[in-house]
Amino acid sequence: MKADITRVVALGASNLTRGLETVVSTARAAWGADVEVLGALGHGRSYGVESRLVVRTLPGILQSGLWNTLSELPPATTRGLVTDVGNDILYEFSAPTVLAWVEEAVDRLQGVTDDIIVTDLPLHTIRNLSNPAFLMFRSIFAPKCRLSLAQVIETAERVNEGLESIAQSRGLHFVKMEPQWYGLDPIHIRPGWWYPAWQQILGQQTAVRGDARWREGLNLYLMPPERQWLFGIERTSPQTGYALPRGGKLWLF
Repeated sequence: MKADITRVVALGASNLTRGLETVVSTARAAWGADVEVLGALGHGRSYGVESRLVVRTLPGILQSGLWNTLSELPPATTRGLVTDVGNDILYEFSAPTVLAWVEEAVDRLQGVTDDIIVTDLPLHTIRNLSNPAFLMFRSIFAPKCRLSLAQVIETAERVNEGLESIAQSRGLHFVKMEPQWYGLDPIHIRPGWWYPAWQQILGQQTAVRGDARWREGLNLYLMPPERQWLFGIERTSPQTGYALPRGGKLWLF
């Protein structure tokens, strides 16, 4: 682990959104109050296409403004994070398509760093789902999806193999998601495990200040991304690096 990291570029979806304060706090404790975090995330986020959740639409991670901003920032020692790949399976994209999007994201990250973490999918929880439980979760998280549980498991297994292959062939960090991090919800890390889980994923065991975490967490959760559509109306929020009261800067896309 490099001690002089000053920037973290994090790509993900709902788990990263829910755990963003944890990631920011861990990065700040590990690498100092000047750490910069650039995140492309959001509930239901796709790597390659627009994704809609209820009344909000976000561009794909590859189509987000993160990449232009990253290219314009001065060089810095950087760590990348690629996680939450599973949404695109429920959007009925094939394993080769999903992996091609992930590989493109990794290609872009490797333009600035080779210190990149790739996480796998929680196959253990998906495989343990009953058909009724799967149908319930499918109707909540991806109501347009018509894949069967067997089809989802098959695609998830192929995606997981591909993620590990990408990491191994490029010399990246491959982190496996632990079964104990999950409860009845098979895809979201339980809140009580956010800190140990994200610290393990980031490769850092740090003491994180407990005071006012909830306030920062709420502020980060409500912070608007650079571009989104609400009720079909485009909303833009220029990202110039929000100075966090407890230290560090954040850009959201």
